Amino acid sequence: MFMTVPYKWRALSVTSLGALLSILDGSIFIIALPTIMEGLDADLLTVTWIIMGYMLIMTLLVPTFGRIADMVGRKKLYVSGFILFTAASLFCGTALSGFQLLIFRMIQAVGGSLLVANGAAIVTDAFPKEELGTAMGINSMIFGAGAAIGPVLGGFLLQFGWRFIFFVNIPTGVIGTIWGAVQLKELVNFSKAQKFDWGGTTLFTIGLTGLLVGLSFGGFVGWSNPAVPGLILAGALCFLLFMRTEKRVEFPMMDLRLFEGSRVAYQYGAALLNAIARGAVVFLLTFFLQIILALSPITAAVYLTPFAVTQAVGSPVSGRLADRYGTRWLTTIGLLMSAAGLLGMMFISIDTSFLLLVSWMGLMGFGSGLFFSPNAKVIMESVPPRKRGIATGVRSMLFNAGQVLSLGLALAIVSSAISLEALTNLFLGLQVGSEGVEIAEFISGIRLVFTISFAATLLAAFVSSRKGVMPLWENNGDENPSGEAANAGA
Repeated sequence: MFMTVPYKWRALSVTSLGALLSILDGSIFIIALPTIMEGLDADLLTVTWIIMGYMLIMTLLVPTFGRIADMVGRKKLYVSGFILFTAASLFCGTALSGFQLLIFRMIQAVGGSLLVANGAAIVTDAFPKEELGTAMGINSMIFGAGAAIGPVLGGFLLQFGWRFIFFVNIPTGVIGTIWGAVQLKELVNFSKAQKFDWGGTTLFTIGLTGLLVGLSFGGFVGWSNPAVPGLILAGALCFLLFMRTEKRVEFPMMDLRLFEGSRVAYQYGAALLNAIARGAVVFLLTFFLQIILALSPITAAVYLTPFAVTQAVGSPVSGRLADRYGTRWLTTIGLLMSAAGLLGMMFISIDTSFLLLVSWMGLMGFGSGLFFSPNAKVIMESVPPRKRGIATGVRSMLFNAGQVLSLGLALAIVSSAISLEALTNLFLGLQVGSEGVEIAEFISGIRLVFTISFAATLLAAFVSSRKGVMPLWENNGDENPSGEAANAGA
């Protein structure tokens, strides 16, 4: 029966399972952090690294796996991602210490990187250009729906113990592995003459690690710490060497034409700025709800669902509109809506009502939904089939890097206004309310972050509104249209 369904929809069902697995894992994990800290007797530093380490691994590996996918194909890597993520979930659920959980989460991030690096490319290979926005909208809708369901599901699973938040990934992972192995096809003929760029990949990894760790932890550990400027400088130097290397090698890890003043480069820039703007919003609002409104961690997370719900509503709408009317005005309007929500959050105070917060979150969520699908569509339809893996990888890398930097800034702001004991107790769920918190400094800090986010979103809207020019690719057979299987009726 399933074989009568066009291949494009079967491929989308596989990538939707992968998207649901990754987003549910993330949203449930955040909810369970207090219980995990208590159960494993982990300190705040370990927990911080469990969060940041996962994001750093994702940021570092997605471009590399995207490049490998352009060399050897997408199906094997995507199915391998399901297997590794599922196995690591089992190990996470059996961890006996915070350090063990950190290691297993980083392994899990490797599996997640394999899924993220290939998902959009698989969809683009399968769908014709005139339907690509709709497909991307459905994938984004799955992310929003998973983010909305996660807190409720997490609260339910915690009744049986925190280990079940990882065990719940196993059935989905097993189904996804089997379904992907059976249904996915390789639609692009990849050249076997290509070589992997080990030198460029090494420089890229060291450079990005230095920059992200230095910038994200600078405010947290202090900018005067000698390690911070050292990491930033080393990262910047490695990046300069990386760019020189990539221009000289025959098969570069990252084709720099993606950034040469093209339409793709503008959308990459908008994606990075949007990630910096929104990465810390949910994190800071969670603290606001726990400190100012004195809600429990789980209740606070549930109160944040309007953000995810409106994003889930906006994504498929924008995807369909992008297929009919184009992308540039949709991405710009979406970012301006997000900016309007952030403008309201800039004036957050002790007296802010929950109704106002819901309105601001709704604007941000719906605006984000309008932005994501057209942004992905522009990037994926602007590159040839044999470069879709690295194009996806770069977009995901920029998104994750923006979130890491945003979260690092938020942690620095929060830690300056809250005592270490109060911060630990808030994570543990042992405290609600403002004990040990400098309320005025806390409010001032989150207003500052929201102001920076507002400015970043406006800049993103400006960048996204630029038309740019299409990249020029060599005429080597890469220009095959997307959606080969769909057009062939496979």
